[in-house]
Amino acid sequence: MGNNGILLYIDPGTGSMLFTILLGVIGTGMFFAKKLMMKIKFRLSGGKADVSSDILPYVIFSESKNYWTTFKPVCDEFERRGIAVNYWTASKDDPALSEKYEHVKCEFIGEGNKAFAKLNMMNADICLATTPGLDVYQWKRSKNVRYYVHVMHSAATTLLYRMFGMDYYDAILVTGDFQIKEVQELEEVRKDPKKDVVTVGSLYLDAMKDRLDSIKSEDNKREDKCTVLLAPSWGDAAILKLYGEKIIDALVKTGYRIIIRPHPQSMKSEKDLMDKLMAKYPAGEDLIWDFEPDNFNTLCRSDIMITDFSSVMLDFALVFDRPVIYAEYELDKSVYDACWIDHPLWQEETFPKLGAPLREEDFGRLKEIIDAAITSDEYAAARTKAKEEAWMHIGESAKRTVDYLVKKSAGAEAEVSDGNEGTQ
Repeated sequence: MGNNGILLYIDPGTGSMLFTILLGVIGTGMFFAKKLMMKIKFRLSGGKADVSSDILPYVIFSESKNYWTTFKPVCDEFERRGIAVNYWTASKDDPALSEKYEHVKCEFIGEGNKAFAKLNMMNADICLATTPGLDVYQWKRSKNVRYYVHVMHSAATTLLYRMFGMDYYDAILVTGDFQIKEVQELEEVRKDPKKDVVTVGSLYLDAMKDRLDSIKSEDNKREDKCTVLLAPSWGDAAILKLYGEKIIDALVKTGYRIIIRPHPQSMKSEKDLMDKLMAKYPAGEDLIWDFEPDNFNTLCRSDIMITDFSSVMLDFALVFDRPVIYAEYELDKSVYDACWIDHPLWQEETFPKLGAPLREEDFGRLKEIIDAAITSDEYAAARTKAKEEAWMHIGESAKRTVDYLVKKSAGAEAEVSDGNEGTQ
């Protein structure tokens, strides 16, 4: 082989390394080009970042129409500011699709794997979602998304997500400072990378409070007799599975009006049980089966709630400031992030203080327990304390959420970077 052949020869190992370096250079170049585009767009739009581009500045993903109550305040705030945002939903009947926004583009992206396929190829600067399990289940981090933000839709503990539910987000927006401590403790125990965790308040609870405040006093009259709401979760540790006919019999004997609102999943996973109970206890004036998608009217008309580990307890106690009766249960934490933590969860310490415990041996005096809970000053004080801890910045969650997203946008970060460089 001549000298020219020797000069042109590259061994396979070196070639592979050079190819990897080349890909890295190209990838880095694309990243900085993308960031430069966002910076230019940010400046030209006066901070609104609504200039047309292949890169979507903000994407909100909703896995179900049920989360519209969480995302609507955010979309409304983006619209108010005139900032372009894309709302992607996996529900073809999501109420968002009927909204008449100018700056918020609402789009049905398909269900199941079709939705995840689009998400996995998303080209966006920031993605906001309530969905846990990013990069754990079907939803993978797209290489073309710079920043993923998880927003809590519940004011309860963060540790009852399935294992690693929030690990691969870049940031988490929480409802109260106690959730920051939970996230940071889990990161420390597992030696996870640190995420940006910020308290913005509760979008969902703020929206419910606004709705309650808008009702005229004459339209919010209580029932002519005490109304008890039975609102269980579902599964082996839930009230209807544990007690079934026994708890309903005990409630009927109180003489109060009873509303039974099963968890939606019960109608799928526990259909035989539900069919049996509904057949034995048919709906009437004083026994109502509630399957409405929206629970607001039912919460309004109820004087007290009986539940288990459902987070609807917080909706009722914090927004409506009404007492609960709490079914004691033992939760298997083995599949949840909570299994890494060796002390009681916030809600394990808090929920029992919000109302009276429900034990099977007490079913015979359930009316007495209900009456005492409704008038208890101790339970009222516990509701106030829980509200202070779990629902901070009341009425400000939408503004604080959008403030955070705009601050973290590529254009804004470029502005901050330039400012820092100017002071050095």
